[in-house]
Amino acid sequence: MFIKQLNYDDYKGQKYKTKIHSDKYLSIEPEGDSFVMNWVKAAEPLDRFLEDEMLSDWLDDPVAYGAFEDDGKLLGFVEGFLEKWNNRFRITNLCVFASAIRGKGVGTRLLDRIMKDAAESGARMAVLETQSYNANAISFYKKHGFVIIGFDRFAYSNDGPAEHNMRIEMGKKL
Repeated sequence: MFIKQLNYDDYKGQKYKTKIHSDKYLSIEPEGDSFVMNWVKAAEPLDRFLEDEMLSDWLDDPVAYGAFEDDGKLLGFVEGFLEKWNNRFRITNLCVFASAIRGKGVGTRLLDRIMKDAAESGARMAVLETQSYNANAISFYKKHGFVIIGFDRFAYSNDGPAEHNMRIEMGKKL
């Protein structure tokens, strides 16, 4: 496997699909003037299917890297950009497509590569978004030094808490 920078024109708008599987979710519930966060075992496995596109139009001067098999097959990618208004480097996507190769170092190599860009950009921190049902992603980012810096219970729908689909913002000081 090797990592290389993706050519913007070759990958912009390319669609991808992946499946996220979890047996638990991060519950975030109001309690008094605060919130309580707890991991909750799901009554049934949480399987979510994600379809998105690479290098979306809203990204401001993005950089992206792909993880490739020796035969050139794209295994996953990471993309991000410097948010100039607040001097944070936003990682907008990190996806290892096939569940079977997750946990084998592909995501770590992609994250390590884009974190070099984050540091070289002069950003004060790296930030990213994941979802409360994506326990594996939250664990992965924590393992790499990210912490939860915020959340939005209703970012994706008015039923976010009931659907176990709340936005989790994570960050790491550089």
